[in-house]
Amino acid sequence: MTPELLRWVLAGHALVTGFMTGLIWFVQVVHYPLFSRVGQAEFARYEQRNTWRTGWVVGPPMLLELALAMLLAWSPGGAMAWGGLLLLGAIWLSTALVQVPLHRRLERGFDAAAHRRLVCGNWIRTVLWSMRAVLAAGMLVHS
Repeated sequence: MTPELLRWVLAGHALVTGFMTGLIWFVQVVHYPLFSRVGQAEFARYEQRNTWRTGWVVGPPMLLELALAMLLAWSPGGAMAWGGLLLLGAIWLSTALVQVPLHRRLERGFDAAAHRRLVCGNWIRTVLWSMRAVLAAGMLVHS
């Protein structure tokens, strides 16, 4: 990869990681806590629509972030790139093993215990994405 192309990849990577970091903080501080305010009667339908719409917002940037992180790890990205890819792997695992099953449970109706686990468990992704944002910015600045 040419130095100029590498710089563009690093910039795109920092941008998409920054977007996901901002989004996860919004989800953590605003979106998930407000689930308890929807109401029992409407909650199952709300959660089904929420999951569907959220997928359209987070799916493409998550896939782009993964592709760029992999590209950087296999280019001369060094330890920071590999560290970022490992953090992203942990984010994806948390999403698949914690958040998705809890959302599936909530799609059947509001469950206070599942909601509490969703909010608390999402701190894992919030912290990991924040760490990725610092790494992505550091990689861009030092390129």
